[in-house]
Amino acid sequence: MIVRHFLQWVRTAEAVERAEATSALARAYLYSDLTQDDRIAAEGAMIMLLDDPSPLVRHALAKVLGSSPEAPAAVIHALINDQPDIAAIVLERSPLLLDSDLVDQVAIGADCAQAAVARRNALPRSVSAAIAEVGGPEACLILIENAGADLALFSLGRIVERFGHLGAIRESLLAWPDLPIEIRHALVVKVSRTLAEFAVARNWLEEGRAERIAQEACEKATVVLAAHSASEIPPLIGHLRESGQLTAGLVLRSLLSGNAEFFEQALAELAELPIARVSALVHDRRGAGFKAVYDRAGLPPSVYPGFRAAIEAMHETGLTAEATGTTRLRRRMVERVLTGCARLPASEVEPLMTLLRRYATEAAREEARLFCDELADMSNIVAANDATRSVVAA
Repeated sequence: MIVRHFLQWVRTAEAVERAEATSALARAYLYSDLTQDDRIAAEGAMIMLLDDPSPLVRHALAKVLGSSPEAPAAVIHALINDQPDIAAIVLERSPLLLDSDLVDQVAIGADCAQAAVARRNALPRSVSAAIAEVGGPEACLILIENAGADLALFSLGRIVERFGHLGAIRESLLAWPDLPIEIRHALVVKVSRTLAEFAVARNWLEEGRAERIAQEACEKATVVLAAHSASEIPPLIGHLRESGQLTAGLVLRSLLSGNAEFFEQALAELAELPIARVSALVHDRRGAGFKAVYDRAGLPPSVYPGFRAAIEAMHETGLTAEATGTTRLRRRMVERVLTGCARLPASEVEPLMTLLRRYATEAAREEARLFCDELADMSNIVAANDATRSVVAA
């Protein structure tokens, strides 16, 4: 009886009044002790109200029913296909929606609908993957900030691939205390490439030179990551190999930086041998074992003399710890390798010599920078001490 009067009244009421009455009807359906006949009638009335010309009415339905498990399924599924601001209310809250419903809305919905799905509590992995694959930058940012989202590693990688050039995405990911090293490396690569493309677009650098600078920057960053995350070296190397970035230049750089662990893990990955076996062969002073591992790893024969000279230098001097750890090229080691390779026929080692000269220049510049920083710090200390003595004397 009450619903019949409501339906008669709603035909002539103003939009605001209809919206208020619709909200009251929806609350009565959820929370009042209605008879079975009244519940059926109330559900029918709400389904009819889905065709109301005013979005205020449908918005009222979404606000009241959106988070309730007792809401009529027909109303909920109609509302998620309504205009974006109405659909977003239900997409963010409703427990009645299946994962397939959410994935479908991510695929066809507007940005605000995608963002609403990304805000859901306990977001399952399949839905997170859909947002990572086709969601806009806002939805992806919300997703990585959602503590309740189940995000697979490949989904994080996809977000970096699509939006790693955006500062907000990078900052949010880097704020993760347990961000996988593979994703940190992918962010480094994305930033390097973005900067290189920008420099080329502005005609600041030629394309080839910009690409080489970006590659060298990525290699430096990889060595730094490996030095500061020793326990994560195996997954990093696996990521590098899968992405085609585990090059001979990077492996040689790690060895010339004193990071023997990264070097041995890389050889073990490429040669598909146990790390203990590779380590024993690398440290075998006879050298025949290392040559066999090197060939099995598929590294270029033209770079082998550099590795051989570096290992010989390592055997002679050892890999003693330095103040800078294993994050930069060691100048003395690079120069020893450069000297050793210079005795070989030029036709055999010309590309390697070019690479080693770049490494030597980089190592010299880095050493000079550190030396100047130390001198400046000493000057500041001396100046501070002089000032203190002047005050005491006064």
